[in-house]
Amino acid sequence: MNEETHLATEEVTASMSPELLAQLREVDILSSLSEEELSCMHDIAQVDLPAGEHVARQGEMQHHFWLLLSGELRVYKTVPDGRDITFATLSNGATFGELPLLSNSPNPGSYVTTKPSRLMKFTEDEFWELMTSCPQVRKAILGNMAIRLQKLQSGLIQQEKMASLGTLAAGLMHELNNPGAAATRAASQLRENLMRLHELTAKFSKTSMSVQQKECLFELQEQVLTVKRPLMMNSLEQSDAEDALVEWMEESQIENAWKLAPTLVAVGIDSKELECARSEFPGPVFSDALSWLEAMVSSMQLVGTIEDSIGRVSDLVKAVKAYAYEGKNQRQDLDVNGSIHATLVMLGHKLREKQVVLEKELASDLPPLRTDCSGLNQIWTNLLDNAIDAVPQEGHIHVKTWREQVDSASNGLHTDLCISIRDDGSGIPLEIQPHIFDPFYTTKPVGVGTGLGLGIVHRIVEQFGGAIHFSSDDHGTEFVVRLPAEAGSRA
Repeated sequence: MNEETHLATEEVTASMSPELLAQLREVDILSSLSEEELSCMHDIAQVDLPAGEHVARQGEMQHHFWLLLSGELRVYKTVPDGRDITFATLSNGATFGELPLLSNSPNPGSYVTTKPSRLMKFTEDEFWELMTSCPQVRKAILGNMAIRLQKLQSGLIQQEKMASLGTLAAGLMHELNNPGAAATRAASQLRENLMRLHELTAKFSKTSMSVQQKECLFELQEQVLTVKRPLMMNSLEQSDAEDALVEWMEESQIENAWKLAPTLVAVGIDSKELECARSEFPGPVFSDALSWLEAMVSSMQLVGTIEDSIGRVSDLVKAVKAYAYEGKNQRQDLDVNGSIHATLVMLGHKLREKQVVLEKELASDLPPLRTDCSGLNQIWTNLLDNAIDAVPQEGHIHVKTWREQVDSASNGLHTDLCISIRDDGSGIPLEIQPHIFDPFYTTKPVGVGTGLGLGIVHRIVEQFGGAIHFSSDDHGTEFVVRLPAEAGSRA
């Protein structure tokens, strides 16, 4: 609201008139108070505003407490991409401004009139005088603020979770596309192999084969089929083995030797194993025999690729289900290690893009987290996502879980589940460290960070009855989350 409008429309009521009392009765939080309890409210400024007037703006410090007597206001938040998202619509009897005043924090959103409106306005000094001299009014304001704060926090948690899921959606599609594309390519190549095997089998059926030839061919077949996975060789060893086999096969006048060699080398076949076949199969029949053998090996490898791809899709579906449905029941046992694993799967594409070295040290004896709270995955999503953004290319992230027996005055002897997420990034600058858990505080560029992440993490950890701490220097940052194994809701 600009100063000109303020001066033109403001009226100050010095005493408690019947009209003013009736107006105050329309304010929800004051409706149950008696005339005597309301009598301490005097010198109240009333402001008339046209539609489209901003009463408060997002990010600015609040200097007034407001009561909406008539009209309507829209509460909205401008997100990093420039869109305005409506949070609420306020009607007659609503109050606002007390939360930023009491917490000394900026306005979380903007307030704009959508209809001509009349409001009561208290300056910051008048608000604190009201809180001091009107105990029943103070009680009503604080009770209403607690309810609104809980709703705001719940809404912010849900908003941050949806924002994170939106960010993860593109990565998830990438994760699903990779195994899907691999399975499609493998199926296409498998079809070609089967057609080649059919053609070669038809050739062999018209060729008389001796017992020795059959034995040689089937011995090679049994040898290659016992290899379940391709042999692990470094690049130089593999290249040397393939070059040697190609040279030997070309001397033996094998067609497409360069195509056959990689597959045969992968299952441990070299020129020594093929000597019997060369001596048993004359001329072009030897080339067909090796082509048949390679097609058999390649087909088995392609079946393995399809199995791995389908398994990968199944793992992703399980991870998404675990991520999305965690915390849907009432009282439940949550697997912290499983929750971290599901989140790592969801963030797998970001880890691979930066070639991050991920080190996991997950305790096998970690007990379940028994709680009626939700949002556990949201903790790991924000901490891991920040760690990935912080580390350099080919950086390191270390995730560790362990249990500790703790004897505290408040909870007695109990078990804490401890989770550490450490990165080797450049660290958090010293001057901003005190603010990283503040709502809407972010160091990321516009459009990248919402500023909700770590504030929401802090809130969720508190709901679980736990604590979160961090240490940071030029060599990296470590966040440590401690959650009591028997966690109750502190929302």
